[in-house]
Amino acid sequence: MKKTNTTFHPRNRHQGHYDFEKLIIENPELAQFILNNSYGDVSIDFTNPIAVKALNRTLLKSDYGVTAWDIPEQQLCPPVPGRADYLHHLADLLTFSHGGKLPKKHRLTVLDIGTGANGIYPLLGVSEYGWQFVASDINPLAIANVEKILAANPHIARQVTLRLQTASDAILKHVIHDDDWFDLSMCNPPFHNSLADAQSGAVRKWKNLGKASSGDSAAPTFNFGGKDAELWCPGGELAFIRQMIQESASMPGRCFWYTSLVSKAANLSSFKAQLKAVHAKDVKVIAMGQGNKQSRFLAWTFLTPSQQQAWKALRW
Repeated sequence: MKKTNTTFHPRNRHQGHYDFEKLIIENPELAQFILNNSYGDVSIDFTNPIAVKALNRTLLKSDYGVTAWDIPEQQLCPPVPGRADYLHHLADLLTFSHGGKLPKKHRLTVLDIGTGANGIYPLLGVSEYGWQFVASDINPLAIANVEKILAANPHIARQVTLRLQTASDAILKHVIHDDDWFDLSMCNPPFHNSLADAQSGAVRKWKNLGKASSGDSAAPTFNFGGKDAELWCPGGELAFIRQMIQESASMPGRCFWYTSLVSKAANLSSFKAQLKAVHAKDVKVIAMGQGNKQSRFLAWTFLTPSQQQAWKALRW
C-alpha cells in the first residue's frame, strides 16, 4: 500500500495508507494503475498524471461524495490530501480567531483565488465544513469545467459561486465586489516565473524520482499536470503574492483573513516587510508538515481588534 503522511492535520482523512482494495471497488478504473513500488508496497505510479487523476477522482468520490469529477488533459490535478490540509488549518485559524470555537458554517464565505479547472478547494471545503465559496479564475475554460463538475454535484453547487477574472493584470480587483464580505481568502499561486522554469523543475523532479536519465527518450511531464497560469507567471510566486498583498491593502475591510500558500520560505521576509509597510494589523505564518516537504501559508488581516470584534458579532 502507498503510505500517506502521518504529519497531516489530525482532521485530514488521508492518514496512514491508501486502502487500494477499497478504492478499486469504488472506482475499477484505478486498477490499471496499481503496481508494486520500489519498497514492495502496493501503490500507483505517481509520476503518471493519468494515474494521479484517477486516484483523485476515486478519493473525491469515496471520501467526499463528489461524483463525475474530471479535468481536461494537462490541467492541474492537485493531490487531494495536501489540499485538504490547507482547509483544515484555515478552520483552525478561524477557531483561534473566535476564542476556540469554529464560527457557524452557514455564515462563513471563502474566496478561492485561481480555482483552476479542478475546483478542488470549493469541493473539499463545502464537503468538509459546509462553507460558502466564491471561486475565481482567469481562464474561462477552467470556469466552464468547474461548472460541469458542479452540475453533477448539486448538493455542492448551491454553495459555490463562480467568477471569471476578466482583467489579466488583476488578482483580487474585479473579483471582490463592493458588497462582498469574506471570512477567508485562499490561493495556491503559480510558483514558477516562466514556462522554461516550470519545465526545468519537472526535469529535476523526474531525476530525483529516478525516472529520467540521459538515455530516456520520454520527455518529463508534470505529474500533477498544469499549464500556463496554473504553473507560472512573470516574476513567479514572489511577484504574484506581492501584487495580492498590494491589492488587498486597497480593500482592507472586505476580508477578515487574506491567505496564500507560500512554496518558497525565502520569500516570507519580503512578504512580511511589505505587509508591515501597508499596515497589516496581524500576520501569521502557518506551517503544514507533509512528508519530506514542509509547506506553509501566509495569513494577514487589516482589521483592528475592535473591527475584528464587530465582524465576529455580526457574522460569527
